[in-house]
Parts: sequence; C-alpha cells; structure tokens
Amino acid sequence: MADYVVTDKVDITDVKCPITFVKAKVALDELDDGQILQIHINDGEPIKNVPRSLKEEGHEILGLEDNGDGTFELYVRKVGV
Repeated sequence: MADYVVTDKVDITDVKCPITFVKAKVALDELDDGQILQIHINDGEPIKNVPRSLKEEGHEILGLEDNGDGTFELYVRKVGV
C-alpha cells in the first residue's frame, strides 16, 4: 500500500471512455488542493487515457496498483490549476 492518505475514492469501472475521465475529473473537483483521490479503473483504454488526461490538467499521478483482475487503483493528488 502507498505512503499517502486517501481523501476520497471513486469507482469508474462501470462507464466507458470518455465518461471515465469526466467522472474522475468531477470527483477531483470536489477535493481541496493537495488531497488524494483513489480511482478504481479498468484496464485498457481507461488506464491509458485517464492518467494521461489528469496529468495534462496539472494533477500529480502518485501511483498505480494492479488488482490482478483487470482493474487498477490509480492515486492522484489534486493540484490547483
């Protein structure tokens, strides 16, 4: 497990791109700067696109853990932009 405290969690495994990014962004928007969001995300397109898009928006990607079942936990620190 990571060395940071998760502020909130969101599960986006039930939606497809580009809605995955939209749901992740909305969840991040509800956090304060510096807080950490854990995103439960599917392999494939979502795991390629969501971290890249969040990083492009200025947020910090802290880590990615493979759950071994086709899903991942993505950890993102909100950075005020």
